Amino acid sequence: MSSTSPRDFDVLIVGSGLAGLSAALHLAPTHRVAVLTKRTMSDGSSGWAQGGIAAVLAEGDTFDSHVDDTLVAGAGLSDPTATRFVVENAPASIAWLRELGVPFSEEDGHLHLTREGGHSARRIVHVTDATGAAVQRTLIERVKRTPNVTVFERHMLVDVIMAGKLGLQPNRCLGLYALDEATDEVVTFRAPHTILATGGAGKVYLYTTNPDTATGDGIAAAWRAGCRVTNMEFIQFHPTCLYHPNVKNFLITEAVRGEGGRLLLPDGTRFMPNHDARLELAPRDVVARAIDFEMKKHGLDCVHLDISHQPEAFVKEHFPNIYARCLELGIDITREPIPVVPAAHYTCGGIHTDLQGRTDADGLHAVGETAYTGLHGANRLASNSLVECMVFARSAALDIIATQLPAVPAIPAWDDSRVTDADEAVVISHNWDELRRFMWDYVGIVRTNKRLDRAAHRIKLLQEEIQEFYSAFHVTTDLLELRNLVTVAELIVDSARSRHESRGLHFSRDYPDMAPVAVPTILKPA
Repeated sequence: MSSTSPRDFDVLIVGSGLAGLSAALHLAPTHRVAVLTKRTMSDGSSGWAQGGIAAVLAEGDTFDSHVDDTLVAGAGLSDPTATRFVVENAPASIAWLRELGVPFSEEDGHLHLTREGGHSARRIVHVTDATGAAVQRTLIERVKRTPNVTVFERHMLVDVIMAGKLGLQPNRCLGLYALDEATDEVVTFRAPHTILATGGAGKVYLYTTNPDTATGDGIAAAWRAGCRVTNMEFIQFHPTCLYHPNVKNFLITEAVRGEGGRLLLPDGTRFMPNHDARLELAPRDVVARAIDFEMKKHGLDCVHLDISHQPEAFVKEHFPNIYARCLELGIDITREPIPVVPAAHYTCGGIHTDLQGRTDADGLHAVGETAYTGLHGANRLASNSLVECMVFARSAALDIIATQLPAVPAIPAWDDSRVTDADEAVVISHNWDELRRFMWDYVGIVRTNKRLDRAAHRIKLLQEEIQEFYSAFHVTTDLLELRNLVTVAELIVDSARSRHESRGLHFSRDYPDMAPVAVPTILKPA
């Protein structure tokens, strides 16, 4: 039984990436805010974003053009209203970051805008090739200086607390339980408003560009709380993750191809002309499938991305971090190509939300990669994700500021009096490894009915084992993450099995054609 008194705030935010910290800063002038993060403030996906942030800022570019590019990439499934909402609010989001002090790259006194795959114009603001890291540093510094924001590092979300499960009415979110790693105790947090900003679920796959924190915690918690989840079959595989035995998760940004990078077979043959007229600037799903096809056709471990034909000074100026990291590994990208493979990169679906970031549960919002807003559709357009975080974080904050909810009643402390410490931790590590491997093999870039059926069968067996473990033993971060990952895996597989077509990021050999009408996949808990 937890001996710690409940911690009371006006708003709880789970996640310390761009979405969570943006929301915290917007709320801080009027609300007492708690930011919970399961590692440290800088350990999420936002800090890993290399490419940049998309916004219409150049003369001659238009909102309509950005909207059209997003709808095309989304393969008919992007919501036009949500898309226009994000696009039209993007310039103000960039202005806000500049006011906070983010040092965006400039040229001749103006923001330097680059171009990425799927965009019809140069509209990507960036900080060389480490935009996310620069933005995160700025926001973290600002949050640390903001009195009304309290940060709880190494606090892992166990579950949100729903009034209905406590026999209370109306059924709304009252807060959450979190595992404090320092004390190994589950702590109760109470607040009228909770925001899930926990990021995506890339760690459900064996190969991913995501950090170890991307375990779908918010999506799984919202699903258990009774919220709808939408379009989980659309997992974006980034075409170009560095392939090297000593490095995992190192992304080679889209901007390398945007600045003239070419994809090659080991013999130097350029293969994108055989797959798409847009060549290396085709959307990510097209490029990822092309690489997957060539690797399987030729029995390759990787392909190569070559930017060495550009001047050495150009490469070092535009991609200093990639140049330095690769050089550490003995790869001089100014003289030789970079070995790359596709890897799970972005979760386009998530918790179903509206334009204010509201979920199906009163008092519960979701923003960032953990949310489905309607923007990404069947495929995310490059550099639309960071701006989505900011636009919806501000929108959710404004909604919370304008909404008065009743005070939160008393909540029972977490009861673990009937559990014991796990005696077989190897079970967790084995199940984690098995899940990620069969998701990669059966629910990857190319899918079939048979593979999806096999994955569904394995998931059911794993769920039974994990639930037994969860019921009998003291919770740990590894167990909580595994529980969330297997829930997310089930949502991905169920969504993929229900889509009888190929569209965007979901490609099925059994249904290779696109259906005439685009319909989102909306799952609702029983």
